[in-house]
Amino acid sequence: MAPDGSAHQHIRILALDVGTKRIGMAVTDPLGYTAQGIETLARVSRNKDLDYIKKVVEEFEVTEIVVGLPIRMSGEASAQTTRVEKFADFIRTSLKLPVHLFDERLTSWEAHQLLDEQKLDRHQRKGKVDKIAACLILQGFLESRK
Repeated sequence: MAPDGSAHQHIRILALDVGTKRIGMAVTDPLGYTAQGIETLARVSRNKDLDYIKKVVEEFEVTEIVVGLPIRMSGEASAQTTRVEKFADFIRTSLKLPVHLFDERLTSWEAHQLLDEQKLDRHQRKGKVDKIAACLILQGFLESRK
């Protein structure tokens, strides 16, 4: 039972597609069923990025975070895998929220495919790939919980 007496518990999950230049973000609807892309964060520094993510967490009343884990198609870790794991640990420790890692293989490729269908040029795509990839990470994570 939720604090307001309703049967539904408020679950909002934030998904992050962490890159070296940008962080794509998506959040679930208030009932935690669907993914909606929100703004893409242009990275500044670890602490400034955290401050921005913290504002998003507060604004959307996020209760959990899922971070896309970039793994090679072979299943091996890369240098970016390690960077993302460290950033996820930093967020977990700083925000005191559950932070899950979710295999993001093919999400960027799938995001590019979706944008190809829309026939957007390189300039029009900027930041959209990251937002779509975050939505795909979040949808995959939600489906894995069913």
